[in-house]
Amino acid sequence: MQREVASAGGAPASDADPVPRRRFSGRVLLPAAALAVMLAAIFVLQPRAMSYNGMRLLLGFSLPLMFAAMAQMCVIAASDIDLGLGTYIGLVNSLSALLLADRPLLGVLSLVGCVLAYAGMGAFIEARRLPSIVVTLGASFVWLGLALLVLPTPGGASPAWLSALVRLKPPLVPLSIVVAVLLALVGHWLFMRSSYGVVLRGIGSTPQAVRRAGWSLLTARTVLYGLAGVFGLIAGLVLTGLNTTGDANFGAPYTLLSISAVIVGGGEFFGGIVAPVGAVIGAFIMLLTGSLLSFMDVSTDWQLSVQGAILILVLGTRAFRRRRA
Repeated sequence: MQREVASAGGAPASDADPVPRRRFSGRVLLPAAALAVMLAAIFVLQPRAMSYNGMRLLLGFSLPLMFAAMAQMCVIAASDIDLGLGTYIGLVNSLSALLLADRPLLGVLSLVGCVLAYAGMGAFIEARRLPSIVVTLGASFVWLGLALLVLPTPGGASPAWLSALVRLKPPLVPLSIVVAVLLALVGHWLFMRSSYGVVLRGIGSTPQAVRRAGWSLLTARTVLYGLAGVFGLIAGLVLTGLNTTGDANFGAPYTLLSISAVIVGGGEFFGGIVAPVGAVIGAFIMLLTGSLLSFMDVSTDWQLSVQGAILILVLGTRAFRRRRA
């Protein structure tokens, strides 16, 4: 049963199968090499960035983007796309800044409700056979409206424990690198090594095989969107801890940045093809693009244009390689 779903979803049918391993490695090696080149260029332009504090400042705001990329990857694994992730992160940021410090119980309950709502959205998409791009776009207005209702103007405060947590200083390497490694390992095990990860990726490639193998598509998509809700929740909490305040519009950039991170990191819009390790690397790439441009004295107005150009270049290169193959 697992072998049938695995072969349909492009996942390894067994640990001994070398072909999927080579394909996965190929998807991760290219973004890893690109990240190495970007870091080398930054270190040449700004040698102080090589220090502990320099890396900490350089990669500090990669934390929310990494979790946002993992959230988007969960949705893309189902061959869906989430256009409401950024506003969802903004809602979590608003709720946590307003409630967690003064009314922690209400704050926790509201955040749990956010995750349940995200999982319910996945169940609704599957049950009604609706296009995810339409549902998530509509949901984005709901998340934004709720965030503005909760926090009409920027304000609130981050709980002391949350601010202290995101500003931890582990020995040897900054917190962002430690979290990146742990997140990549957890994501890789969940999607690429666990048996249920094969099912989760299978619904994005050949859902008929998943159904024939006895798995519920409704449950699988609900789980994927629930995981996206959890990762998005963590992204919003980290954003609150870093900014120490709340704003309904803080999360807006993370929708497109998370999509770009997943695709640059080796994921595909269709086929259940994702690379958790690559998604984390892609998050670093999208973040460091702006830093590299700043060190090159390029106007920040070009940052979004360059990020968009990177995404188009990656997609174009893959399309060309597929035609050649």
